[in-house]
Amino acid sequence: MKKKMIKNIEWGILVCTLLLVVIGLVALFSATQNLEYEEFKKQALWLVISIPVMIFVIAIEYEFYCKISPILYGVSLLLLIAVMFTEPINGATSWFIIGPFSFQPAEFAKIVVVLFTTDIIVRLQKNGKDEMNRLWKLGIMILTVAVPVILIIKQPDYGTALAFLVALIFMLFVAGIRKRYILIATLLIVILVPLAYFFILPDHAKSRIDVYLNPDSDPRGAGYNIIQSKLAIGAGQSFGMGILKGNQTQLGYLYPKTTDFIFAVIGEEMGFLGGASVIVLYMILVINAIKVAKTARDDRGSYIAAGIAGIFFFHMLENIGMTMGLLPITGIPLPFVSYGGSSLLTNLILIAILLNISGRRQRTLFAE
Repeated sequence: MKKKMIKNIEWGILVCTLLLVVIGLVALFSATQNLEYEEFKKQALWLVISIPVMIFVIAIEYEFYCKISPILYGVSLLLLIAVMFTEPINGATSWFIIGPFSFQPAEFAKIVVVLFTTDIIVRLQKNGKDEMNRLWKLGIMILTVAVPVILIIKQPDYGTALAFLVALIFMLFVAGIRKRYILIATLLIVILVPLAYFFILPDHAKSRIDVYLNPDSDPRGAGYNIIQSKLAIGAGQSFGMGILKGNQTQLGYLYPKTTDFIFAVIGEEMGFLGGASVIVLYMILVINAIKVAKTARDDRGSYIAAGIAGIFFFHMLENIGMTMGLLPITGIPLPFVSYGGSSLLTNLILIAILLNISGRRQRTLFAE
């Protein structure tokens, strides 16, 4: 890489990412000690695979990814359709199984949709940034995201689908959407959420919302996981029970402890100090991603960085919120920390794209 690019890279993003990966590996090591560390070993292998991929992604101009995004978008839609014909795992048809590894196309679709939506917005703003506020153009942008979101909901995977919507909101905000559209969207959400609960959501989704509102209504059934998660986090107190020593984690009460509830493992064994550190690292990561969006050399870079910031913000908020009982359970992983090869590779590629954009800024980090 050129010296100027190295100088301009937002190194805080990389440092936060590395620290989160390390914390995740430590938590996975502890959570899998009774399972011969199988998931920990796979996660470490995916990390090794991800490093050269990141270097490759950083090396190529990010505009190139936008240029090929229509092709990638088409391939991504085909994969999202094909995965629905696979055998369900835990009630969802979200994975392709390839030997000992599983591949989740919805994860990689996050990258593609952010890139393709960016390309669409830039094209629609060719004659002026305010052009995107024409209703039919706004409809095109929403439809671009709506198609993969509908396919992901059909799997069903509501958490990942919501991540796409939050990314779109961040991108539209940076692109200059008018406030009246934001107010209309907010009003529609207020109206549609109760309608969706009573007339659209399947029983298992309603059950998760009911348990969120009252976990003790079914303590041995639907409310079991969240109750155990809250017990684990509470037991950690200030400094934790120690790595490999958490009661809920090691005695098998916490499930699934390597994916959805990995933050509960951190809270129990590393305490408030460990949990708070994870939250602070995510906040620094998101703030720096927004900074990249603000200082990018062109609109493409700004929109991509904003979309990535939205994805990380939602994942952090939803996963940590659900483990504490503050938000409904959606089965969404904690980036860089939860077990999952597709998730880890996808998130590290998103980080690489952020580093790519920040490194190619025409002004230094301290320029305003």
